[in-house]
Amino acid sequence: MSLIEANMLSKTFKVPVKQQGLLGAMKHLVQPEYQEKPAVNGIQLSIQEGEAVAYVGPNGAGKSTTIKMLTGILVPTSGTVTVGGLSPSKHRMENAQKIGVVFGQRTQLWWDLPIIESFALLKDIYEIPEPIYRYNMNRFVELLGLSEFLHLSARKISLGQRMRADLAAALLHNPKIVYLDEPTIGLDIAVKERIRRFIKEMNQQQGTTIMLTTHDLEDIEEICRRLIIIDKGRIIYDGELQAVKDRFAKERTMHFQVEQPITNLSGVVAGLPGVTLEKDSGLQFSLRFDRFAISAGEVAGHLMKAGNVSDFHIDEPKIDHVIRKVYEGELNLSKPEAKEA
Repeated sequence: MSLIEANMLSKTFKVPVKQQGLLGAMKHLVQPEYQEKPAVNGIQLSIQEGEAVAYVGPNGAGKSTTIKMLTGILVPTSGTVTVGGLSPSKHRMENAQKIGVVFGQRTQLWWDLPIIESFALLKDIYEIPEPIYRYNMNRFVELLGLSEFLHLSARKISLGQRMRADLAAALLHNPKIVYLDEPTIGLDIAVKERIRRFIKEMNQQQGTTIMLTTHDLEDIEEICRRLIIIDKGRIIYDGELQAVKDRFAKERTMHFQVEQPITNLSGVVAGLPGVTLEKDSGLQFSLRFDRFAISAGEVAGHLMKAGNVSDFHIDEPKIDHVIRKVYEGELNLSKPEAKEA
């Protein structure tokens, strides 16, 4: 059995319907009207222990509603969900012992207490044995660089410091699952990188199951292997991250280095379908090509015939281009396969 299982999971909210103005407000008080708005609609989900899954979609797609049902905060309207074999909403205390949650816009730290005191309180709440608490604290202080602000209260530290402290707080009790909602939002590059490395290490070395919702698509590439895209309450893609890039990332860039400049390089490139010369500095140049029109091998072979190529490499397609096109409705699952390399 999977660690997380959702079967036809749905959540519908009642939204008040009222006319504008004071008259509309008074009428709604006397005779209220509501319409049902589905936030999550028939989701099928299965996540194995130790997976790192990106759960993404446009604003209002149903991501946060799904996470709240998995954590037990919300009760499903219909369908079922189990985490470790238990219903999160019916067994909230047992479920809380198994999970850690980090919300980028909220904190679980006590606002006016020193960070170290918040950790001590969480130790008592989760009944963490002293040896495990000390071991985890030593590791987290080193990996997340907490020592510089452990003595400060949560209201006196920066956003980046708070996010690092929140990550440590969520993982103190060795949860099997960690739900991360925008864990790097608003952070600078250095702090983002440190947090990504930490999450990746917890997943790979501790076997912690990660479910990540984010709009920072670099988080996905650094941490996750599986990608789930949700839109309008329904899952529209569920598969390997590399597979979606391989199938839907249309354009790639190939960088060449030559021993001597190629005569009439623009003319050489013009004879290749779907290929554009992006940059040319004589001994180095870059070509952007449509891999559904021509393969990387064909591009490289053609250029090798035209000049003495000493080295070349291909940039991996970025997942952000793919997901943005999915959001904008430019991609669908019937996309033709690329030509063989």
